[in-house]
Amino acid sequence: MSTLPACPKCGSTYAYEDNGLIICPECAHEWQAGASAAAEAGRVYRDSAGNILQDGDTVVVIKDLKPKGSSKAIKVGTKVKNIRLVDSDHDIDCKIEGFGAMSLKSEFVKKA
Repeated sequence: MSTLPACPKCGSTYAYEDNGLIICPECAHEWQAGASAAAEAGRVYRDSAGNILQDGDTVVVIKDLKPKGSSKAIKVGTKVKNIRLVDSDHDIDCKIEGFGAMSLKSEFVKKA
């Protein structure tokens, strides 16, 4: 009998495997067997909807953002291509057309 890892969300030891996924019956969290090791290796970046972000993704701004020192705002629906994830208080480094290099928080974007 193989031992399955504890749930990374709630810590339950009652996880079971079904069709290649490991499922926690207590909190209903599902993950792939190799995904927990990858998540522990580094920080996981998520957008406002909970989707996992990766370097090179395209995201859409979900809220008007007023950058400091600028008279213009970044409008809702602005597409940001080829993001780079960084480990700081602003999770995303990118270039926005008309604004230049910017840092954004992942909570204000969604994956396109």
